[in-house]
Amino acid sequence: MRCAGRTVDTAARIRYRTETTIDAPLRTVWHLQTDVERWPSWQKPVSSSKRLDRGPLRPGSSFRWTTPVPETALNPATTLVVTSTVRQLQHRKCLRWTGPAVGAGLRIDEGVHVWTFTEIDGRVLVRTEETWRGDQVEQDVGFSTEALAAGLETWLTELKTRAERECDRARRPALT
Repeated sequence: MRCAGRTVDTAARIRYRTETTIDAPLRTVWHLQTDVERWPSWQKPVSSSKRLDRGPLRPGSSFRWTTPVPETALNPATTLVVTSTVRQLQHRKCLRWTGPAVGAGLRIDEGVHVWTFTEIDGRVLVRTEETWRGDQVEQDVGFSTEALAAGLETWLTELKTRAERECDRARRPALT
């Protein structure tokens, strides 16, 4: 998976890839994914999200978002603060961002996240892949990979649910 010729961290030990098909127009799916400040309105695991710059999302744009993390064998219960910087973006095709995630007692030194969006017969194939690096998360690669997988599967499920719900609303005839 690539965005503008770039991929995830191929040397990272923690990696997960998944995909889904969404029955909604590409513009709807793209808008939901790139309007990062609205993520908390449709993603239960995202507590807050704020752009750190202005204008349309583009390479160099940064945003900070938070997500609660339960206590695990590797960390206490905490809120993870993720600072993401867009590295590559091709409008309605792909998005790649990188950055650290830090909480009390938990640190991911570098995450690299790639998203691709492919329109197929009025539906959208969304693929995503993410890698993590860091001493703490690499203490238990299997556990960290499971945590990453759970997060990405939830994200895709909630993106699909919200995009399809918005389309259903738009398709309904107006009540007179």
